[in-house]
Amino acid sequence: METTVNGEARVLATKTALDLIAEIKRDHPEILFHQSGGCCDGSSPMCYPANEFMIGDSDVKLGEIGGVPVYISASQFEAWKHTQLIIDVVPGRGGMFSLDNGREKRFLTRSRLFGGGEACALPDAKVRAV
Repeated sequence: METTVNGEARVLATKTALDLIAEIKRDHPEILFHQSGGCCDGSSPMCYPANEFMIGDSDVKLGEIGGVPVYISASQFEAWKHTQLIIDVVPGRGGMFSLDNGREKRFLTRSRLFGGGEACALPDAKVRAV
């Protein structure tokens, strides 16, 4: 699976998200993201220690942000395959098991359709794939 669509990364991160990733990596050097499909923590990008989350055979790697891999389930990817995910940070509590929990800020997924406009305005206009 390609991590780009027409030269655009499938997943990006705002500077604020990259800063929080760097903060978390100081405590947990090896981490990964998995885009949650819902249930207890809603549809949030969940950040886990890499050795504590088992990537399944049907999970799809979207790319990397801040040197951290980002995955999504195959069924959710099928629904979102025409959508670029933009990982951002907002005030609040993170997902119950996500490493952003307890930092009074949490990761949030914003999105835009490939070839279309942004689905919602970004407060942090400089979005980078790293």
